[in-house]
Amino acid sequence: MPDRPGDHWDRKVANGLAFLRRRLSGDYEVDEFGFDSELTDAVFHPLLRLLYRDWFRTEVSGVEHVPVDGPALVVGNHSGTVALDALILSAALHDKHPAHRYLRLLGADLVFRMPVVSEIARKTGGTVACNPDAERLLGGGDLVGVFPEGFKGIGKLYADRYKLQRFGRGGFVSAALRTGTPIVPVAIVGGEEIYPMLADIKPLARLLKLPYFPVTPTFPWLGPLGMVPLPSKWLIEFCPPIPTAHLTDSADDPLVVFNLADQVRETIQQTLHTLLERRPDPFGP
Repeated sequence: MPDRPGDHWDRKVANGLAFLRRRLSGDYEVDEFGFDSELTDAVFHPLLRLLYRDWFRTEVSGVEHVPVDGPALVVGNHSGTVALDALILSAALHDKHPAHRYLRLLGADLVFRMPVVSEIARKTGGTVACNPDAERLLGGGDLVGVFPEGFKGIGKLYADRYKLQRFGRGGFVSAALRTGTPIVPVAIVGGEEIYPMLADIKPLARLLKLPYFPVTPTFPWLGPLGMVPLPSKWLIEFCPPIPTAHLTDSADDPLVVFNLADQVRETIQQTLHTLLERRPDPFGP
């Protein structure tokens, strides 16, 4: 029997009320890290979907390289003054992957010291970027996302756009090696243009205890309006996975860790060059 006019909206209202009842009564589940899949699906991903699909016009390729099940460490380049690329990546991967898998993001300590941001990060599946947490998630079969450039990546000047910064000491490689987890490099083009950082006011950053204080074409000149990201065109490409199962005995070998980290970094850098050639206009269709 076909739906009558209004049935669709009746169902949406009923589902919305049921969702609110569960939230108010506490009848929902979170995992040991605080991840709330229902809240992520109902609230956060729809908001991010508007950004990645409509505002940034994101094209995603290579998603077949992300395993359908089992663990994988997804390693990406970081950029954009504000770490929006991590959130866009997690939402786009969930939507485009045939198994709609969640990406458990590893974040800097600063993220989890900020009251509201910390709670949101936990609810959406994030945790502190440390090897014990990464290994527990990978050992449980999760997809884990890491951005080894850290603040050096998102806080670099626009003049250095799409030039990968140093990957730290390769801790992410050690976590993959200890669990025999494949590493999936991912290149993200588009994040560098959303808040082009023209300068960093270091004295003000030190005063506010921030890693940097950005000056962009719109911030701080336009106040809160300066936080609206520019509508750059995004391309995300997942690269073929790099296996590590044969190297589990080398997790503490600095040479093996360095070489593998360098291989991941070079793969992402070369893919960035290819994507930039495909997208000559940062604000094109």
